[in-house]
Amino acid sequence: MTGSAAPVRPHLPLRPLWLCRVCAAPWPCATARLALVTEYDHDRIALRVYLCAVLHEAAADLYRLHPDEGPDPAALFARFLAWVPRRHLGP
Repeated sequence: MTGSAAPVRPHLPLRPLWLCRVCAAPWPCATARLALVTEYDHDRIALRVYLCAVLHEAAADLYRLHPDEGPDPAALFARFLAWVPRRHLGP
């Protein structure tokens, strides 16, 4: 009998809540962050541009969900951009 591993599900956002579809953590979750850093390993500027666009979409979605409170800009920056490594980590 051969065992087959369960398919790996990508950690993508569930919109408009912006929670991870797999682990329910605020997206980008730790696994999504690792995948993004790996995917954009040689182009951190493109990663930052992508995350800025996603941050803009998340802010709009979250504001529509909670118009009285609105999302905290500093918290969104920390969640979407502050964690991106400044330098290439590989050899």
